[in-house]
Amino acid sequence: MQIDGHHAMTYVAARCAGYDHRDASTIAYSAQYVDDATNSGPITFHIGARYYRISSAHKMVDYRNFRALSNHRVWVPFHFLPGNGGLPAGETPSRPSFIHTLRCTPNSYVAQDMLRACFASAGTPYFLHRLGISMHIYADTWTHQGFAGVNHQVNQVIDLASNEPEEDKQLAKKLKKQGWKVRLQNMLLSKAFPLGHGAALSHPDKPYLRWSYTNGLGEQVVRNNADDFCEAVEYMCRALRAFRAEDTNLDLNAHHGLPSADADAVRLLVERTRGDGEARHKVWIEAIKCGQFSFGPADLDYIPKGIGSWKHEAIGQEKAVDGRNEIFTFRPSFLISDWKCFHDALQATRFSIVNDVLPRYGVCVA
Repeated sequence: MQIDGHHAMTYVAARCAGYDHRDASTIAYSAQYVDDATNSGPITFHIGARYYRISSAHKMVDYRNFRALSNHRVWVPFHFLPGNGGLPAGETPSRPSFIHTLRCTPNSYVAQDMLRACFASAGTPYFLHRLGISMHIYADTWTHQGFAGVNHQVNQVIDLASNEPEEDKQLAKKLKKQGWKVRLQNMLLSKAFPLGHGAALSHPDKPYLRWSYTNGLGEQVVRNNADDFCEAVEYMCRALRAFRAEDTNLDLNAHHGLPSADADAVRLLVERTRGDGEARHKVWIEAIKCGQFSFGPADLDYIPKGIGSWKHEAIGQEKAVDGRNEIFTFRPSFLISDWKCFHDALQATRFSIVNDVLPRYGVCVA
C-alpha cells in the first residue's frame, strides 16, 4: 500500500472501530510512518544523552534500486511478513522449499499472532503507535501476498500486465528514456536480484489495478487489488475492534468490521481514485473532511518530515536526513513525544516478530 491506504484508510478503519479522532490519528500516522522512518542510528543531545532508533523503510529512486533492497531486517518484519503457507504454527507447507514458508499470505496465522503479540504493549505510552505499526504490517499481507522479503526466484516477474494500458504505456516510455544501462539493470533485476515486489514495480500498491504476471516458479498470478484492499480494511477494522474490546485472543470472527455504508464508501474510493499515492491520499483526506463516513467530518493531515512533523516536535529537526554530527536540544517532553513512542514501538515490534512470533513457525531471520 501507499499513503492513501496506510494513512487515510487506516484512519477510517480505526474510527469505524470506535477510536476517537486523536487516537485514530496516532494509529494512522504510525501506520504510514513505517514507510517514512528511513533514518537510523543514534540521536545525540546537548546534555550528552543519546537515543538510538532503527529504520523501517528505505527510500528508493524507484522500485528497482539495488542498494535499497538489501536490508532484510527491514523488509521481512515490516513489509513482507512470512505467511507459512496460510498454516498455523507447527504445520509446514506441503511444498518442502523454505520459500513457501516465507511468502506473504493474507491474514495468515503468523499475522494474527503478530497482532496478539501487540497486546504485550497495552498500557505503555507507545501502545497506539505499536498498534499502527501492526496495522501496516497486517495490511501488507494482502497487498504483498505471494512475494517474500528475501532474494528468491519466487519474486521474479515475467509478462507484467494490467487493466490500465495507458499506465503501462507511460511506464514503458519512462523506462525507454532512462538510457540503455538503466533499462538493462531494470530488465535484469527481476532475475538477478528478486527481493520483495521490486520487480512488480508499484502494481501491488495501486488499489484500482487489476494485473497479472508469471513468477519465477512458473506460476501465473492474477490479482484484483480493489478486492484485496477492501478485504484488508474489513479485517483491520475487526482487529481494531478486538483491541478496543481487550479481546486478547483476537477472535476476528467475534467482531464485525466496517458498517455497510462505510464499506461502500471505501469500495468507491478504492475503485475510482486514480493518480499516484499522494494524489489518491488527497482524495481520501477530502472525503474524510466532507463527512463521507459514518463517524462524521474530521480534519486529518500527515507531515512526515520537517516543521509540523512528529520528529520536528520531538527534537526540532527540520531536515529530511540527519547529519552524522548533529546535536539536538534535549527537552523532557522528548521522553513522551509521539516520535520517540513510535521508535520505541518499532523496536518492540521487530524484536517480538523476529524473536517470538516467527520462531514458532520455524523461521529464523537476521
